[in-house]
Amino acid sequence: MPDDALRLDRWLWFTRFYKTRVAASDAVRGGHVRVNGVRARSSLKVSPGDRIELVRQKLSYDLTVVDLPSRRGPAPEAQACYEESADSVARRERQLANLKSDRLQMPVTRGRPDKHTRRRLRQRNRGGE
Repeated sequence: MPDDALRLDRWLWFTRFYKTRVAASDAVRGGHVRVNGVRARSSLKVSPGDRIELVRQKLSYDLTVVDLPSRRGPAPEAQACYEESADSVARRERQLANLKSDRLQMPVTRGRPDKHTRRRLRQRNRGGE
């Protein structure tokens, strides 16, 4: 294998975007990863300068490959292998803020809701009460 390229699923796993290589492969197969604007396959070789668009847990990332890691090492070592655009970081922070505000608007229940509480919550969501 040449030193200037690495399989996409391995790169995603090495850079700690996914806990397992299988999870990285599943994400690529599911269409959550694009390389240079094109839907990718797990076996695609990435090299420095490639642009990767990734959606993970409903959050989007726009990355540029800077280096190819030789192993799945510590997080600082993994983060040195890519650069994320400032626009991508701002967009993800907005998405997180929106998710948080949605959760704050949900009614609060003490513990796990019972049958009657769930019924009331469903009625509120439908506008029935």
